[in-house]
Amino acid sequence: MTRYDVVVVGGGVAGLSAAIFTARHGLDTLVVDAGGSLLRRNAHLENFPGFPAGVNGRHLLDLLGEQAERAGCRQVEARVASVEQTEEGFGVETAAGDRYRTAYVVAATKNAVGYLEGIDGVGIIDRGKAFIDTDERGRTGVDGLYAAGRLAEKPHQAAVCAGHGAEVGVTILEDDDRPFYHDWVAPEGYFTDRDRPLPPGCEEVDEAERREREAESLATMRERFAEPHPDDQVTHPSLED
Repeated sequence: MTRYDVVVVGGGVAGLSAAIFTARHGLDTLVVDAGGSLLRRNAHLENFPGFPAGVNGRHLLDLLGEQAERAGCRQVEARVASVEQTEEGFGVETAAGDRYRTAYVVAATKNAVGYLEGIDGVGIIDRGKAFIDTDERGRTGVDGLYAAGRLAEKPHQAAVCAGHGAEVGVTILEDDDRPFYHDWVAPEGYFTDRDRPLPPGCEEVDEAERREREAESLATMRERFAEPHPDDQVTHPSLED
């Protein structure tokens, strides 16, 4: 049975955003995704910040997945069947029988909650669709269990769900008593030339390193957006033949 620090259930914008933050800060993070993100049904995403002409939702998901992988996150395609509390945290089992141990679980599966029903203290809200009762930071009534994005009753907007996923990731870092996490790359000397230590999560880079990172970023985006996304448009299951 493989052990992780964080298991994220759901690989949409909320789940991947949470995973990026926990993985970058050194927590062993696994994303278990059944492949049902609504963004794969979106014809063209118009309201996501940074894309003035919109962006293909499948491209955006691919980029988030790649970013999570670069951060050190492992991703597997599977459906989570159950999450159970253990003395050391949680046990997560997939429909295929794979099992994982983890200290933290992030539920980010839109409205699927069946895998959480065996945990005492989880508040399931039924409003025609199921949601998980959380505080503003995504904490449930069970220590170590969080919900992110739409499942935590956030508005049905990709930008909002991505932001809440990031907030849940930072909340886990805070609850794990990690140093305050800035996640900011500063020019060389920004802190140290003022006789200030680098805050946790920050780094300083010189001009050569800055240019190298920018060149990689530009090349990556040119390559990813050079052609239309190769996958066919996904539609609602009820409209499929």
